[in-house]
Amino acid sequence: MKYDVIIVGAGPGGIYSAYELTSRRPDLKIAVFEAGHELTRRKCPIDGKKIKSCINCKPCSIMNGFGGAGAFSDGKYNITNDFGGTLHEYIGKDTALELMHYVDSINCRYGGGRTKMYSTAGTAFKKKCVQNKLTLLDASVRHLGTDINYVVLENLYGLLKDKADFYFDTPVSTLKKTDEGYTAVTDKGEFEAPECIISAGRSGSKWMEKVCRELNIPTKSNRVDLGVRVELPAVIFDDITNELYESKIVYRTKKFEDNVRTFCMNPHGIVVNENTNGIVTVNGHSFEDEHRKTENTNFALLVSKHFSEPFKDSNGYGENIARLSNMLGGGVIVQRFGDLERGRRSTVSRIEDSTVRPTLAATPGDLSLVLPKRILDGIIEMIYALDRIAPGVANDDTLLYGVEVKFYNMEVQLDENLETMYKGLYVIGDGSGVTHSLSHASASGVYVARHIAETYGHQE
Repeated sequence: MKYDVIIVGAGPGGIYSAYELTSRRPDLKIAVFEAGHELTRRKCPIDGKKIKSCINCKPCSIMNGFGGAGAFSDGKYNITNDFGGTLHEYIGKDTALELMHYVDSINCRYGGGRTKMYSTAGTAFKKKCVQNKLTLLDASVRHLGTDINYVVLENLYGLLKDKADFYFDTPVSTLKKTDEGYTAVTDKGEFEAPECIISAGRSGSKWMEKVCRELNIPTKSNRVDLGVRVELPAVIFDDITNELYESKIVYRTKKFEDNVRTFCMNPHGIVVNENTNGIVTVNGHSFEDEHRKTENTNFALLVSKHFSEPFKDSNGYGENIARLSNMLGGGVIVQRFGDLERGRRSTVSRIEDSTVRPTLAATPGDLSLVLPKRILDGIIEMIYALDRIAPGVANDDTLLYGVEVKFYNMEVQLDENLETMYKGLYVIGDGSGVTHSLSHASASGVYVARHIAETYGHQE
C-alpha cells in the first residue's frame, strides 16, 4: 500500500498531525498506525471487585489506542513555555504559544467549549509563594476533565476517520528507509510513503530507541521524575484550585538543593493506577461532571534525576525503583504522612482510621523502603513548605502513594522542523523527548503537518 504520509501513533501528536494535514492538504493520502484499540474499545479490566490489579493486557488500553496515554488523563492543556517540554527551543517561543492556543481553539470547537481557562496572571498567590521560598510557574490551563477530554477525542475521530486511513491494533514492527521514502512493516503488510511522522508517545519509548538504533539516529539521555502522589481533603487547596485549578509550584530544598515540584493537580479528583511497560505506578484524574467529583484533591510531588556518565539509563533507574514498589506492595503503596515521619509503615487499620478516605485501593506500606533517601527527604521538605501556603498539607492523615514515575523518552536529534537527519522523517510528541505534555505534543503535530503541507510536492 502506498501513501503520501504515514503517521505512526494516534496520540495527541498523531491526531493533530492528521487533523492539520487533512485540513490543509485533502489531496494527500494519509495512513495512521496505532498499536492499541480505537477509542470505544479502550477498556481497562480493573473494576476493583473481580479484577483489583493490573493483569498486563497487551496492549494496555490505558496507555495505548486512539488518544494515546492522555486519553484517560484529566485533560489539562497547559499553554506555557515554562514547562511541558522544550518545543520552543526548536520552533521559537511565539510560534509554540500560537500553536498551543490553536490547539485549544480546536478542542473547544469539538466539545470543550464550555470548560474553563485558568491563568496564573495577576494572582496574589504568586507573591505568597515567593514569601515562602516557593516559585509559582506562569501558565494558562484549559481543564477539559477526563470526561470532556473523551468527548473531544470522540468528535475528532468522527471527523478524521473518513479523511485518513486508521489501522488500529497494528503496531509497526520495523521502519525501513528506502530510496522512495519509508516503509512501515506490520503484521497486516508493508506500507510505503515518502513522508513519515513518528508520534510514538511515552508507551513507545522502547520502540523509538530501536528505530533510532537501527537507523543510526543520534540521541541523548533524558531525565526521569520520581516521587509520590499526595491525597488530602480538597478544602485544604480550594482557595488555590478555585482560582488557578492547577498550580505548578517549585521548591529548592535546603538539604540537597534539589528542585521538587508539584505536578498534575486534580481538585476533587481520584488517584489511579498507571501501567508503563508492565510496571504499575500511580497517577491522578479529575472530572468536569459535578456528580463525579470527590472530597479529595491529589497531586504529584516529583524530583528530577538525570544521569550521564558512566550510567546513562535514567528511565531504567526509575523502572527499578517502581519495580521495588511493585515487589513490596504488589502494586502501588500508600502511607500516611504521620506514619512516614514516625518511621513506621502504614497498616490497613491505620489507613481505615485516617480522616482522609483513599480513592485508590493501594497496599499500606512504608515508602522509605522504596524511595532513595535524597528523594524522600526532598519530598518531606516540600510538604512542609506547601503547608506554609496551604495549612493542612503536612497533617498526619495526608496520604502519600508511591511511586509516581514520569518517564521521558531519550531526546532524538532533530532540526528546527523536528526532522531527523533523514529527509521526510519527523519525530514529534512525547516520543521525541522534546515534549512532555498534551499541549506541547499536539502543537508539535500541527507544526510538522503545516511544514509537510507547504513543502509536499514542491521539493527540489
